[in-house]
Amino acid sequence: MSADKLNKFVAYCKKIQPQSQEDIKRFFQGVVGFPYDKELLLQAYLFLNIESLFPCCSQLLLFEKSPIADYTDLGKCDFVYLTTSGNLFLIETKFIDTEATGATERKRRNKHRNKVFEQVITLRSRFSEYWDIELTCLSCGVFTTDSEVEWRGNNTGVVTKAISIEKLEQWRRSYQR
Repeated sequence: MSADKLNKFVAYCKKIQPQSQEDIKRFFQGVVGFPYDKELLLQAYLFLNIESLFPCCSQLLLFEKSPIADYTDLGKCDFVYLTTSGNLFLIETKFIDTEATGATERKRRNKHRNKVFEQVITLRSRFSEYWDIELTCLSCGVFTTDSEVEWRGNNTGVVTKAISIEKLEQWRRSYQR
């Protein structure tokens, strides 16, 4: 990726997300202490454990913002990271209720599994087009509470990681700042 395009994008990120990495860390630590939203707790886990989940990620550039100027109708991304190799990594998260049972819940889970992949793949191509960044410089990942998604990434070029709801809750209870 040309350094020019990357620098332009990083400057854009700093403008629309001016918080420091430390400010963002404090925000997520607060979420762990007072988890009012399951999706946000999953995102806190991801941010606070990014090195072990997606080791290529080095710096958070955007969180819950549209990487395509102010066009939120074109999709916002849960996380956009700068990688250690100077590329970009888009991550979508999805809290999928794996504990609910019944046919309706199975259908809902499957819909959520498909949607999270569709979101990150679509965003990757829109991102590439808007910022004129080669697709080879844009990696993407999915992080959920459903281990069933792990094999789905194989044919899509999407890196997938998951944590069970039970392990997420254990982590939350034992988390020390």
